Amino acid sequence: VQLQASGGGLVQPGGSLRLSCAASGFALDDYAISWFRQAPGKEREGVSYINVGRKFYADSVKGRFTISRDNAKNTVYLQMNSLKFEDTAVYYCARAPRIPFSLWRAPAYYTHWGQGTQVTVSS
Repeated sequence: VQLQASGGGLVQPGGSLRLSCAASGFALDDYAISWFRQAPGKEREGVSYINVGRKFYADSVKGRFTISRDNAKNTVYLQMNSLKFEDTAVYYCARAPRIPFSLWRAPAYYTHWGQGTQVTVSS
């Protein structure tokens, strides 16, 4: 089981990036996949979740970020638009077994993590 996150980089405020989370060793649609992020000195926070047709977003990214899944490519994407300074962080994708939707933000329920990709928003 592997998750490979990619697509981070340096972008100006207002810009866009698309992160990819390529899965191997399992079928994506059997599990919940979430994106988390962690900024220096801060706790890891849930950004977005996708599973069985449901999608959730942190309030701080609603309307700007979009999560999607391509089962044929076994990849989950996070399209990030209108990026802000405060979006700067290392972004991780993670896999969880079926969990109550209310727990999607809790990192402890995720059993497999990608290596992280750095997103830096700077002028």
